[in-house]
Parts: sequence; structure tokens; C-alpha cells
Amino acid sequence: MGMVSFKDLCIDAGDAATLGGFWARTLGLRAESLDNGGVVLLDAGDDPVPSRTVWINTVPEPKTVKHRVHLDVRAASLDEFADRPRLTEPGRFRWTVLADPEGGEFCVFTVDPPSEVPDYRLKHVAVDCGTPRRAAEFWREVLGGELEHDAEEDVWSLDRAAGVPFESLDFAPVPEPKTVKNRIHWDVTLAEGVAVDDLVAFGARVLRPQDTEIGWTVMADPEGNEFCVFTA
Repeated sequence: MGMVSFKDLCIDAGDAATLGGFWARTLGLRAESLDNGGVVLLDAGDDPVPSRTVWINTVPEPKTVKHRVHLDVRAASLDEFADRPRLTEPGRFRWTVLADPEGGEFCVFTVDPPSEVPDYRLKHVAVDCGTPRRAAEFWREVLGGELEHDAEEDVWSLDRAAGVPFESLDFAPVPEPKTVKNRIHWDVTLAEGVAVDDLVAFGARVLRPQDTEIGWTVMADPEGNEFCVFTA
């Protein structure tokens, strides 16, 4: 059993309405505008899986570097994304890399037969790492689940982690270091009897403690990837 459970995803946006509409269609969710359009909430309506929620939050800083955390999605065909720039040629990999309306990279896995595309279309959350094994082992300790290792590509996948509503968290090696705040992160909820200090003991660090303005703690994993911690 893990120390936390997966709560939801958050995506930074320059234009929350436009980006929220795109990701609602892409993930098979509905969009609701909040805070005068500064925040867009994506959810599945009556779906009993609240961890499928995605928050699209307006931020002042633009995207400047390749996403270090990106989403992999299922689709019936690449024709669904005819208006999106293709960053890799179809057929080169098992997936095709495209760009969302703000230039954020994401990967599309086409499903055959198309009728088997599920209503909820998020497949993986992928994380670029300098040391993927270290990051994967941290999240296994924190979220629980089971690790699988693709030795050829040195990709570590965390499956069946607590509360995760998609197939896996995938940690892949890249040569470039992390330089800016991730535009995609996930939130977690502490398990009963677990404190923020317990996460620190496993290698996380506090970036901003809970205070009078925010009701959560902003932390970073051993690779520097931001995540937010909520109490139950």
C-alpha cells in the first residue's frame, strides 16, 4: 500500500478556455469554466472515478521548452487531429507525437479496431528523467503499484498504483536537465497516518508549504518534478 493516492491532473495554460476545450475533446471529458474563465475543470460528469478530473489553470509564463511531463492518449484515427502539427511521422513509432494548441507535446496511440476506443482516452502519463529508475522507485514507494522495466529503452513503468485511473506512469531517460516548472503535474492525497515529512524522508522536498493562501503543499520528487499534496 502506498503513502498517497492519485488525486487528479493539472495543466498550465496561457488560454485556459482554448486548451481546456481541446483536452476535453481529446480525453473524452466535459469542460466547465470557473473563476471567470481562468480555470477550466474537466471531468466525466456522472463518472464515479473522480481521479479522472483535470484542472486547466491559467498561468502568466508561456511554454518555452519541451514538456517534461506529457500525456499519451488513445484515438480511433489521426484524422481526429488533422489541425494539429505532427512532430513525428506516422508509423515511425507505435505512437505519433503531436502538439496541442499551445505547442505542448502529446502522443497518440491509434486503436484497432476503432470501436474499442474507450470513453476515457488517457493511456499513460509520461515523464522525462535524468535517472528514470530513481524517479520510478520513488513513486512506487509513494503511490504503491508494480514496476516494469523495458531494458532496451530504459523506460520504467509504474502500473496499478493507488488511485491512478490510466494504464501507467512511464519514466523515460532524456539527456537534457529540467530547467523550468513543469506545465503538467499531478496531485496526490495523503493516506491516513502519513505526513508530508514522511514524503521528505523518501526523497521529496517541499517547495511551498500549506499556508493561508493555498490549502495544499507544493513538493518536488527526486527529479524535481512538481506535485501537490492534499490531506484527506
